[in-house]
Amino acid sequence: MDIYVGNLPYEATDADLQQLFSAHGTVSSARVVIDKFTGRSKGFGFVEMPEKGEADKAIQAINGTDFKGRSLRVNESQPRPRSEGRGGGGVSFGREQPAYTQFALL
Repeated sequence: MDIYVGNLPYEATDADLQQLFSAHGTVSSARVVIDKFTGRSKGFGFVEMPEKGEADKAIQAINGTDFKGRSLRVNESQPRPRSEGRGGGGVSFGREQPAYTQFALL
């Protein structure tokens, strides 16, 4: 089960998440999401636990607890909603395209 961990302190590391959740069962992976431009934590992360029962117990035990001065928000992660208008370029069907004008070089 993939678990969302929110309201992480910015100094939290992957190893911190691994240690926090491994007290409640087997952890396949733990990662803090890092902003690609600043290199800083975005304040949330994800933990993967293969056993649903262990994951549910970990969520119940850790949600709302204090971790390095922050009250954690922990729940089963949800898939990102597919949003239109994100991404980069391409053809946009159903929308009026801008008119292009050719200019002659003199």
